[in-house]
Amino acid sequence: MELDLAALHKQAAEQGIDAQTLDAALEEALRLAYLKTPHAAKHARVELDEHAGTFTVWAQDEIPQEPTEDDPHPAPLLGEEYDDTPTDFGRLAASAARQTIWQLFRQAEDNKVFGAFAGQKGKLITGKVQQDAKDPNNVHIAIGDVEALLPRREQVPGERYRHGERLRVYVVNVTRGIRGPEIIVSRSHPELVRRLFEREVPELVSGAVSIMAIAREAGARTKIAVRANTPGVNPKGALIGPGGSRVRAVMENLGNEKIDIVDWSDDPAKFVAAALSPAHAVSVQVVSERNQTAIAFIHDDQLSLAIGKEGQNARLAAKLTGWKIGIESEEKRQAMAKAQAAQSEQLAKQTEQQEPKKDAEPEA
Repeated sequence: MELDLAALHKQAAEQGIDAQTLDAALEEALRLAYLKTPHAAKHARVELDEHAGTFTVWAQDEIPQEPTEDDPHPAPLLGEEYDDTPTDFGRLAASAARQTIWQLFRQAEDNKVFGAFAGQKGKLITGKVQQDAKDPNNVHIAIGDVEALLPRREQVPGERYRHGERLRVYVVNVTRGIRGPEIIVSRSHPELVRRLFEREVPELVSGAVSIMAIAREAGARTKIAVRANTPGVNPKGALIGPGGSRVRAVMENLGNEKIDIVDWSDDPAKFVAAALSPAHAVSVQVVSERNQTAIAFIHDDQLSLAIGKEGQNARLAAKLTGWKIGIESEEKRQAMAKAQAAQSEQLAKQTEQQEPKKDAEPEA
């Protein structure tokens, strides 16, 4: 049977598929196609002749063997190979070849996409929103010729994605799916905020400043803890930028989301106090380092600020530090301390009054 192998090899080479891979796939596809023909032998192989542009089906028949006491069910032997290429095999062979070529080209294209995006995991990329009426729960993001998926779980509550809108997204994962490479992106991931700041803050890229922790409730508020690695650098000032330009540029990408930037510290008490910003903690008492629990004492007029709307500020401070944080009134603590001091003083006086006076010693 004739097969234009030269043309197929040329097509494959354009897609980056080597001749050996193509030949092996074609031989297997033609073998399977042959097995579907009437009266096909069970055992067969296909041999391609690139120079002649032909292929041959070499078949082998089974030769039954006589059973013996040692081997009551002997496996049949295979006879000599013979040419069993069907005369009317052209249509089936052409179909098998086309299917094989399509699959190889699809796989090659998928490999290119996977290779290009595998290194993009954890990075920030920009794409165009492509709404899909058949998939209302997810948003499709076109990145060049490739489409990434923004699942509902990675979307920001209340954020609207308009068709054709350019959007910056964070690449969460790149995997090989049933239908090819699957690129999952996010708008709600905390690391999206880090990557946005890296675009605006040269000190982060140079290593003069580090973002040590991020706690985010997407669409509402983000807290970031920063540290200076170079003497004389103000880490918070670096992220805020001149006149707040840098942090404002990041917030423009996040909609109405607020951003708190605080100083990181390896002293848990100092870190907890800073994390409760914009509230001012008078003091922080570490209850248990092992269980990472602490109590922050706040003036009454800042208690609601420390807790935040529906507990948001306190919750984000706990996420940022990794500590369980109790918030108590500084005024109540002082009142209790005064009451305890007064009680102790009164108890001391009572004890002093109840002590018996020593008998005077007799005169000599």
